[in-house]
Amino acid sequence: MHATAADVSRPLYRRLADHLAGAIRGGTLPAGARLPSVRQAAREQLVSVATVLQAYRALEDEQLVQARPKSGYFVAAAPRGVRLAEPGTSSPPEAPLAVDIASLYELMIQMLGAPGVVSLGAACPASALYPGARIRRAVSQAALRHRALLTHYPGSFGEESLRRAIARRALAMGLTLDARDIVATGGCNEAIALGLRAVTRPGDTVALESPTSFGFLQILEAQGLRALEIPTHPRHGLSVDALALALQTQPVRALLAVPTLQNPLGACMPVGERRRLAQLLARHQVPMIEDVIYNDLAERDEHRRAVKSFDTEGLVMVCGSFAKTVAPGLRVGWIEAGRYSAAVKRVKPAFGGGNTGIVEMAMAELLNQPGYEPGLRRLRRAINPRMAEARELVAAHFPRGSRVTDPAGGIMLWVEMPAVVDSIELFRRALAAGICVAPGTMFSASDRYRHCLRLSLGGDWDDSHRGAIARVGVLACALAAEAARPATPQAANDEPRAA
Repeated sequence: MHATAADVSRPLYRRLADHLAGAIRGGTLPAGARLPSVRQAAREQLVSVATVLQAYRALEDEQLVQARPKSGYFVAAAPRGVRLAEPGTSSPPEAPLAVDIASLYELMIQMLGAPGVVSLGAACPASALYPGARIRRAVSQAALRHRALLTHYPGSFGEESLRRAIARRALAMGLTLDARDIVATGGCNEAIALGLRAVTRPGDTVALESPTSFGFLQILEAQGLRALEIPTHPRHGLSVDALALALQTQPVRALLAVPTLQNPLGACMPVGERRRLAQLLARHQVPMIEDVIYNDLAERDEHRRAVKSFDTEGLVMVCGSFAKTVAPGLRVGWIEAGRYSAAVKRVKPAFGGGNTGIVEMAMAELLNQPGYEPGLRRLRRAINPRMAEARELVAAHFPRGSRVTDPAGGIMLWVEMPAVVDSIELFRRALAAGICVAPGTMFSASDRYRHCLRLSLGGDWDDSHRGAIARVGVLACALAAEAARPATPQAANDEPRAA
């Protein structure tokens, strides 16, 4: 393993992992081959045992190797099936748009958890993937130890122990935060809403990725803001060059973005682009609300580094929660707003004041436990195989010409079908078949993604879910076939096999 000048800034374990990944992908290390033992690799590469172990674990998270108890690490079998192309960079409207997606969102939420409905719509891991026993113990112990909190109004900004725990966890994102500047919230969306309220007024324009989270669009709609969608690559994320042009030509008041595992594409912005983005914002003095809710689900450490870590002027407000990784039911989020901290603290009481102190103390306990990091690795290992399996199902059952993302972690896939497939009609037909998906129009203020859909794979995963993806693909094939021939009563009843 020889380091180049470009490697110097990258962690040693990552360089070793990439070296081995190249050997695996190039066939030098074939499927089933045993990797050198941790100690042997440490001697050969002149690195520590801890470095080798971290590299092997990174390769395991990327599904390139498998750990076998008492046997070591082995090269994993290559994924079977057809490899579909990824979607291209998005081409959103150039003008800012008003937002109205409430009706679709409400219908999808009604179906979430409905009896007899297989849900592929909600972007949240299943309850079985969370440390249920640890969560219950933490809540019970917090209620016993801090029962006095039950008879007092909570402070507006969160329990100190929680804010300190969040500051410690933020170190993994390259952030050194002062716990006194962190404001606890009731989930990530409240944190984002606070950040936007601090720097915008109704009628202002907010730049954001395209496609984007329908939760973001809801917030913009509720605050009377206009959405300016920026072209976004399904692997590399928001186009910094396109944003630079928008800042020169449009009255952009703020940027709202998810650099790590962007929803719905799963894109991860390269570290160099994160630095460029921070520099661009500084030149134009435009604030950014950075959502880091998915950072802990990323496969690579460099994808977890926040844009805020490159911010030298306090323009980046970082928002997060633990709904995707620890306990969604506790509804604990947070924001650190940089130079806008005072403004956020002024508007926070208007959003309901403080949160439940007992819940915040329980979350602080969960974040401080030594099992937190191993729990994240177990969560990633549980989800990653189903992502590859779902891509194979899309390749086998969706219409010819479909494209699907291949994210480096996370819990969702974005499927781009032929333009003749209407995802709203597909949503209706899937729902009639007992399957809930998220149609592409939910992820834009325009109608541009009507032929796309998001598949969320963090929920339960069994044969009914595999069958549901296949069934949605067959329904999409039927829609494509109907669009290709004159509509007749017989044709409407036909359901061709997938290409």
